[in-house]
Amino acid sequence: MNILKKLFSLIIFFSVVAPFVLGVQAASLKFDKSTATAVNGATFQISVTVDPGSDSLNSTDAYVTYDSTLLKATAVTAGALFPTVSNDISTSGKVYIAGMVNDPASSVSTAGTLATITFQGLKDGTGSLAFDCATSKIIKNDINATNVITCSSNGTAAITIGGGGGSAPAPPAQLPESGIFDNLIKFAVPGVILLLLGGALRFVL
Repeated sequence: MNILKKLFSLIIFFSVVAPFVLGVQAASLKFDKSTATAVNGATFQISVTVDPGSDSLNSTDAYVTYDSTLLKATAVTAGALFPTVSNDISTSGKVYIAGMVNDPASSVSTAGTLATITFQGLKDGTGSLAFDCATSKIIKNDINATNVITCSSNGTAAITIGGGGGSAPAPPAQLPESGIFDNLIKFAVPGVILLLLGGALRFVL
């Protein structure tokens, strides 16, 4: 009876506790940077990476979402992780990237770049890039083509277009130190004083 109890305890350990202790990795999609900044109208690039975790993969479908009023996706360049990569750029704020192996015997088991997306800033503001996990997939190399993506492990990227820094307002125009009337008074007062002194000297002399 004691042997059965010990055996049962070992089964519980390896099925529940061991995965956490041994750190079994989950497959996920990420970006190569967590932040990106560009001036309005300029372009920047950010790469989509695939982490297979502890699995071997046959294919990946990644749907990248973004604010289409802030950004415009202009190009997608294939990475080296999968030999075959295709893409579709939507005008509604989504980029679809698919990667697959040409031979199931040559599955992917290391992390790498699926593709690099070029974005253009459309206006000053902030937004984020994320993965639509309802449609994105990471397919394991097995007979069931199991989707092993773990949504909670997917990455995001914070995007800033512009810095809110426009040109500084022009300083108010300075008024002249004195107007025409002030200049007339400035020069007229000494003249009047001299005129009065001259008249007084004539009466004295």
